Amino acid sequence: MNLGPFQIRLKEYQAKGSTKHPRRFQYSWFNIFPNWLDFSPSTHGSYCFICYIFNDKPSVCHGYDAFTVKGFDNWKKVNDGKNCAFLKHIGCSQHRNAFAFAENLMNQATHIENIIAKQNEAQILKNRLRLKMSIDTVRWLTFQAYALRGHDETPDSKNHGNFHQLLKLLASYNDEVANVILEKAPYNSKYTSREIQNEILSIIANKVQKHIRSEVGDSYICVMVDESRDESKKEKMAIVLRFVDAEGIIRERFLDLVHVRDTLSLTLKTNIWRQLLHYQFDVSKICGQGYDDASNMRGEL
Repeated sequence: MNLGPFQIRLKEYQAKGSTKHPRRFQYSWFNIFPNWLDFSPSTHGSYCFICYIFNDKPSVCHGYDAFTVKGFDNWKKVNDGKNCAFLKHIGCSQHRNAFAFAENLMNQATHIENIIAKQNEAQILKNRLRLKMSIDTVRWLTFQAYALRGHDETPDSKNHGNFHQLLKLLASYNDEVANVILEKAPYNSKYTSREIQNEILSIIANKVQKHIRSEVGDSYICVMVDESRDESKKEKMAIVLRFVDAEGIIRERFLDLVHVRDTLSLTLKTNIWRQLLHYQFDVSKICGQGYDDASNMRGEL
């Protein structure tokens, strides 16, 4: 149906009639009847594309079979004014019924596509709301310096950690949110896993670090470093920048917390340089250094 009728252009269509007044099929007729007129080079006759497909009843119109079975080739009757065979055919009740069947079929396909599109659009909106709630929850907890996860997040736990508990609180005040998050969310798109939380944190941290880089600009910086062990006994190095902003105000900004394998001066120096270069800081702008309990770093940068 989508391809439409077969409307071939030939150098010369086969003539019919007397040698003095031969009649031929005219290609211009396709422009007049573009939706249904079909031509077969094997039978040298024209057909009705719509009736050929949707004809399911015996012919009740005079000459109807010519457009569905035999092939119409009486070209003299085409240019016959009101008696034009093509016009008579499209006025036939069987042609109108077949045309209605064709329209219903095409509209049905469009209707199904619209239903699927609306379902997809609704699912996208739910996914966006679900993800937005997770992002807003992580942002708020991070801004308040609260831990996201709890010690026990199993289904039987009475406290699933700040992240899940805050989501439940938000859902209790909003039915739209309650219908798409946590237990109401699909298993494959809850957006509440540890990996999702860490990814959101990483994106937020990256945006903050880019803002710090923009805030520093071309100012000279003082690098302040402190290292300590976390609860897992891993060495962590905190990097803080001190600088004068564009308004002449002294600022201190925490840039990053980096895991280091040891506290040797070369290890710390390598990681400091790597982080500064990663955020495109000009190391020649370092005008001061400060190390708390890291005297082995003195004079290394």
